[in-house]
Amino acid sequence: MGREPLEASEALQPLEAGQSIVARIGVVTVSDRASRGQYEDLGGPAIQEYLAEVLTSAYEPVARVIPDDVEQVRRTLEELCDEQACCLVITTGGTGPAPRDVTPEATVAACSKMLPGFGELMRQVSLQKVPTAILSRQTAGIRGRSLIINLPGQPKAIRECLDAVFPAVPYCIDLIEGPYLTTDESRLVAFRPRKK
Repeated sequence: MGREPLEASEALQPLEAGQSIVARIGVVTVSDRASRGQYEDLGGPAIQEYLAEVLTSAYEPVARVIPDDVEQVRRTLEELCDEQACCLVITTGGTGPAPRDVTPEATVAACSKMLPGFGELMRQVSLQKVPTAILSRQTAGIRGRSLIINLPGQPKAIRECLDAVFPAVPYCIDLIEGPYLTTDESRLVAFRPRKK
């Protein structure tokens, strides 16, 4: 079973040198139909499968399935970052141009800094597969000591996008003073600058 949620003040305490903690990673499926049980959630499990395949450091997933509502998405992102102390929150769904696609808007509202390079790279990779990738609006940003990344909804696209951006994720989390994430280097090499 998961540990009790951290208080926001506890979540923001600095890590001591060499301190090892179990990272918490939020996995958020944004879908009206999945949240009502009318559609099987494929995106959230695809993200969790990917994390289990790539990460070698200890982590605990914190999953949510919520409707395409901008305020509910924003509140969920804030809760996972501030109360659940997730160092990484990955969303799936709600990144297209349809009226109910509001995940990027909620992400912008929740973040203090945006990282547009994530979305740029994901679209570049997806454009090699399908021309409709130009319709995708996924982005990424920082809230406190948490990195939030938006992904598309299809499991194949989720894997392609994570393969593209995940090499930069552990170092980004280092920079925002989160836990030290390690990867299975036979599967994916995380980039960290060499120490001088």
